[in-house]
Amino acid sequence: MAAGMRGDGRSLMQWLVGRWQWPAACLFAACGLLLVMPVWAYTAGTVLALIALQLPIYMVHEFEEHTHDRFRLYMNRVIGGGREVLAPGPTFWINAVGVWGLELVALYLAAFVDLSLGLVAFYLPLVNAATHIREAAVRREYNPGLCTAVVLFLPLAGWGLYAVSAAARATWLDHLASAGVAIGLHAAIIAYIVVRSRHLPPAAAA
Repeated sequence: MAAGMRGDGRSLMQWLVGRWQWPAACLFAACGLLLVMPVWAYTAGTVLALIALQLPIYMVHEFEEHTHDRFRLYMNRVIGGGREVLAPGPTFWINAVGVWGLELVALYLAAFVDLSLGLVAFYLPLVNAATHIREAAVRREYNPGLCTAVVLFLPLAGWGLYAVSAAARATWLDHLASAGVAIGLHAAIIAYIVVRSRHLPPAAAA
């Protein structure tokens, strides 16, 4: 029985990561979460619903970003110079733990501890949008995830940040702490890529 469960787990990960189906699974999950958002707003209130909303819109963003392995291949091309500085497994887990996990933690903390702790749910997509926009401006080209970062993150996360900040009477320290968490996560990802690139052999000459 236990061996069968382990086998099912490996099969699931092979389907999600090996066959790169997780971006499509993300979009499917996001649609389900978006359908229950009106219930969230009715029962928990608009403020908590805005925090909860950040997870499905981030999942929609990840569908644009990672479908056909676009983002990983883009990073390997522009950052790695053709080397695999970002592998499939870490790409999945960065999103599963670093993004989905952090958004869920922010929601729980906002609901059960202090509303101001939910601000990180908005800073995470806003910092991400800033990196996409900066990359596009510097390189003067589209990068995977740019469209949803502009169309979804800027208005919805911006609105949520304003509304929750007002409702929680958040201080500048609250904002700095939440922004610091979001910036720290992105910095950790960049640091991982830089460290990994230093341990890879030079790209083969064309």
